[in-house]
Amino acid sequence: IKLEMPTINLDGEVTVLATVPEVIEALESCAMTWQKLISTALEEQLKKVPQGNGPLAEVDLWRERNNTLSALTEQTKLPDVQKVLEILQEAESEHIGDLQIVLSDLRKRHVEALDNVKFLSTLERHLKNLTYGPGFNVVLDTIPSLMNALRMVWIISRHYNKDERMVPLMERIAWEISTRVYKVVDLHTLFKEDRAAAKKKIAEAKSTLEQWKKCYFAVRAEIEASGREQHWEFDRKRLFEKTDYMTSVCQDLYDILQVIIEEFYNIFGPELKTVTGDPKRIDDLLRAVNGLTGPVEELTFDPFSIKSAHDWKLIMEEFKEEVSVENVKQIFVQNLKDPPLYKNHPPVAGAIYWSRSLFYRIKHTIIRFQEVEELLASERGKEVKQIYLQVAKRMKEYEDQKYNQWRDGTEQTLPLLLKNTLLTVSSVTEEPVTTKKGVRFIVNFSPILQEIIVETKYMEQLGFPVPETARYVALQEDKYLRYTNGLKNMLDRYHRLMGTLNEAETKLLDDHIQELWRVFKSGHRRLNWNSLGIGDFIVRCTQAIRKFESLVHQIHNNSEDISNKLLFIESTNLFKFQLSKNGDELPKAKEFFEYLKCERAKDVAHMVRKYTAISQLLIKVEGRVANTSSGKSPKLTSYYAYWENRIYQVLTQLIVKNLQAFNAAVLANVPLFQTEAILSVPEIVLQPNASEIDKMTVQCIRDCVEVTKHFVRWMHGTCIECPPQHVKEDEVIIFSFYSDVSQNPLIIEQAILITQNVHKLLASLSKYLNQWKRYHLLWKLDKGIVMERLAAEKPACITFDEELQFYMKVAQEVTQQPLIKDEQFIRLQLAPLAYTVQENARGWVISLGKLLNESAREELFSLQEEIQVGVFSSCC
Repeated sequence: IKLEMPTINLDGEVTVLATVPEVIEALESCAMTWQKLISTALEEQLKKVPQGNGPLAEVDLWRERNNTLSALTEQTKLPDVQKVLEILQEAESEHIGDLQIVLSDLRKRHVEALDNVKFLSTLERHLKNLTYGPGFNVVLDTIPSLMNALRMVWIISRHYNKDERMVPLMERIAWEISTRVYKVVDLHTLFKEDRAAAKKKIAEAKSTLEQWKKCYFAVRAEIEASGREQHWEFDRKRLFEKTDYMTSVCQDLYDILQVIIEEFYNIFGPELKTVTGDPKRIDDLLRAVNGLTGPVEELTFDPFSIKSAHDWKLIMEEFKEEVSVENVKQIFVQNLKDPPLYKNHPPVAGAIYWSRSLFYRIKHTIIRFQEVEELLASERGKEVKQIYLQVAKRMKEYEDQKYNQWRDGTEQTLPLLLKNTLLTVSSVTEEPVTTKKGVRFIVNFSPILQEIIVETKYMEQLGFPVPETARYVALQEDKYLRYTNGLKNMLDRYHRLMGTLNEAETKLLDDHIQELWRVFKSGHRRLNWNSLGIGDFIVRCTQAIRKFESLVHQIHNNSEDISNKLLFIESTNLFKFQLSKNGDELPKAKEFFEYLKCERAKDVAHMVRKYTAISQLLIKVEGRVANTSSGKSPKLTSYYAYWENRIYQVLTQLIVKNLQAFNAAVLANVPLFQTEAILSVPEIVLQPNASEIDKMTVQCIRDCVEVTKHFVRWMHGTCIECPPQHVKEDEVIIFSFYSDVSQNPLIIEQAILITQNVHKLLASLSKYLNQWKRYHLLWKLDKGIVMERLAAEKPACITFDEELQFYMKVAQEVTQQPLIKDEQFIRLQLAPLAYTVQENARGWVISLGKLLNESAREELFSLQEEIQVGVFSSCC
C-alpha cells in the first residue's frame, strides 16, 4: 500500500502556498485519495481473523497487521505528507478534519498492533513448545511458564488486559492442548500397544489436561493474593469445558486398562493355565477379556467430543457392569456400618434401599455372565457365582435385622414423642432465662418424630408391615408440617422483632413482653402434638405478636426522630471560618475569633432547640408504653437514662470532632486570619502580640467546650430539665453536661494539643522576624550623637558617600523583601515593618545629607574668605 505524493511543486512557505487556490485544490484531491486508501486498508486489516485455531495463528495475525500498519504509518511521517497537512491546516480546508480523523485512527491501530506484537512475542517460544514440542513432558514443563507469561501480559499490556482479548487467546491455547492429546490418544491402536506403555501415555495425556487448569487457578490465586492486579474472572466454560471432558475420558480409558491388567490378566494368567491343564480354554477366556475393549476400539463416534458424551457414558457403563461383582461385595462389606444414602432417604429404609440396589446390580451382572456359558463354567465363573450367593444371603439378613430394630424402636419411642410440648424455652447466652433478650422459643417437634414419618412411608414402599400408630402419624404428616411451619414462622417473627430491640428498649417493654409470654405459656407448658387446639394457639400468638410489633414500630419511629436530632447536634460545625472579603485580604485575629464566636452562638441556639424537642418525643413514648405523659414515669426510668447517656456521648463526640477539625485547620497550610509585624523599639513584635493570640485561641477552645453548658441535664429518673439551683442569694447553679464533658481525657488532650501547636507556630513566626534584626542599628543608635561625632571628625566626601550608599541600599533591599508570610493558619503581614525600616533608613540619609550640607557650606565660606584675603593682599 503506497500513498501517492502530489505532483504539484510544494517549494515555498506554508503560509504562502496556503493562499494559492490551485495548490489547495490539488492537495485536497490528494488528501481525499489518502483518506480513502488508509480507511480501506484499516477496514481490511480489522476484518482479518487468525488463520487457524491455535494461538500461533493469533500471533501471526498481529504481526502481519503490525507490518502493514507500520509501513503505512511511516509513509504518513514523510516530509511531503507533513507539509501537505500543514498547508491544508493553514488554509483551513474542510477535508483536513476527515483526514486527521483517519490518521488518528491509523496511529491508534498501529500502536495497538505494535503493543500486541511486543507482548505476544514474549509468549511465542512457549506457544511453539506447546504446538511442536516432541512429547508431553515438554508440554507439561511449558504450561506453568506460559501461564506466568500470560499473567505478565495481563498486567503490563494495554490491550490484552481485558476479557475480550485474553479469553479467546486462552481458548486457543486450550484448543492446542486438546489437539495434542487427541492426536496421541488413538483408540484404534491404543489397546493393541503394550498395556503398560498405553497406561503411561494416557496418564501423561490426563496430566497435561489437568496441568492446564491447575496452572490457571494457581496463577489466578496469586493475582487475588497480590491485591494489586485485576482479577481473572474469565468464562471457565470456554476455557475448560473441552479439556475437563477430555480429562474424564482419559480417566475412563486408564480405568479400562487398569481393570484389564490388574484384575482379569492376573486371574487368567499362566498359573491358571497350569492348574486347569487346558491352556486353549484359558486363551479363549483371554480373548473374551480382550473382547471387552472391542466396543471402545470400534467406536463410530469421537469419544473426545462433548456431543458424544451420552454415547461414551453408555459404553463405559457396559464395560463396568461386566467387572462389578467383586466390587459390589467389597462395597457392601466396607459400608455395612455407615451405608451411603440417596438424597432425602432416612437412615434405616435408606440402608435397605442401598443393600437392594447392590443386590440388583450383581444380579444383573450374573445374568450377563449366564449369557456367556464359557465364563460361568470356568473356575473363576464358579467362584463369582459362589460370591454372588454369599453376598445375596448376607444382604437379606442385613435387611431383616435393620427392619426388626426399627419396628421395635418405633413402637416404644413414638407415643413418648407425641407427648412433647409444642415449644421449648432456651437461652442463647449464659445469662439467666429471665433476661428477655436471651430467651428463645423453639418448636419442639423432634427430628426423630419426623424421621419416623419418613421411615414409615419408605418402609411401606419397600413392602414391610408398619405399626398402626406409625401409619396414623405418617398420614397426618401434612397437618404436622402445617403446624410446625406456622409455629416456626410465628417464632421467627417474634425473634426478629426482639432482635431489633436494644437493652434499653427491652427494659422499657418489659410488661408487654411478659404479656406476650403469657400467651406463649400454654405452648410450652400444656399443649402437645396430640392436642386439638394447636391451630387456635398459633392464631392467638400471631395476633399478640402483631400487636407487640405495632408498639415496637412506634417506639422505633420515635427513636429514629431522636437519633436524627442527635445526629444534627453531633454534626454541627462549631468553627465556621470567615471567608476572605477580596483576594488576599483576610480578617484580623480579633475579627476572626469574634466571627467564630458569633457563628457558634447561632448554631448553639439551633442545637438547643433540637435538644429540647427530645423530651417531648420521650413523653410520646411514655404515652404509648405507660399511658401517661408526665415525663417521669417509673417504667421509663432506664429508658430516660439510656437516652441521657446517648446525649452525653453525642456531645462528647461533637466537641472532640470539632477540636480535631480546628487542630487540623491550625496545622493546614491555609491562612485563616492575618496579623502584622511592627517595630516596637527596640523589638520587632506581632500585632496583636503572641500572648494575645495565645489567649484568644485558649478562649476559643474554652468557648467550644462550654457549648455543653447550654444542654441542661434531666432530673433523676425523668426527661425533665433540672431547674436552676439557688445555692446562695446571688449564686445560681445550672446542672448541665459541661461538668462531665469537660473532664473527658480526649477533650483535654485535644485542647492541650491545639494550644501547643499554636504556641509552636507563634514561636516560629517570632523566629522568622529575627532576621529583620539585622537592621537594628537603624533604630538602636542615637542619630544625633552619631551625627555630632561624625561632624567632629570632619570626614571626607567619600566617607559621606559610603554612608549614604549603605542606607540607600538598606532602603532598596527592604522593598525587595516578601511582604506576606503564610505559615499554617496565620498570614503575617510584613508591609508595616518594611515601611518602618525604610523610613528609618531614609531618616539616616536625610541626617547625613544635612551634615554633608553644613560641612560643605563651612568649607565654601572658608574658601571664600581665603580668596577674599588673597585678593586684598595683592591689591596692597
